[in-house]
Amino acid sequence: MTLAGVAKFVLGIGLAIAILIGGSAAVALYFMYRVTTHPPKPTFANEVTQKPKAAPAPEKQVQPEMSNPARAARAESTSEEADSETNSTEPLAPGTYRARVSWEKGLSLRAEPGAGAERIGGLEYNQQIVVLEESPDKNWQRVRLSDSDREGWIKAGNIEKIE
Repeated sequence: MTLAGVAKFVLGIGLAIAILIGGSAAVALYFMYRVTTHPPKPTFANEVTQKPKAAPAPEKQVQPEMSNPARAARAESTSEEADSETNSTEPLAPGTYRARVSWEKGLSLRAEPGAGAERIGGLEYNQQIVVLEESPDKNWQRVRLSDSDREGWIKAGNIEKIE
């Protein structure tokens, strides 16, 4: 065997090893990427999706007639009821605040703070909530849905405070 033949043999073995290592790394990265991406959120037939509420139409302000006191009293009580319905921003307890879900895929509502806790529901993107408290380690927040009395825990850092 000549020196050129040995050099070709060593170069061929080195090139084969480089191709095997590069191909293995590419396949490993491909499968790691496939495993780490989140699958699309499943939707079930019995799941109720909440649609954003439309803004109520502005109500006409009826001026009570001064000639008929009974009609004037009825008109005032009706306008007071309308004002109380449209002004549903009840005062919150100290330490609580309103927020909205900022995680695009929505959040899981859990019975207790922790990833292994029972899932009791879900929150949609941009859904409004009231933050009631934080866990001692600041990783979980207890929330109440704005449109109901349902409460649960969500992972902290996935909401935006509403002023």
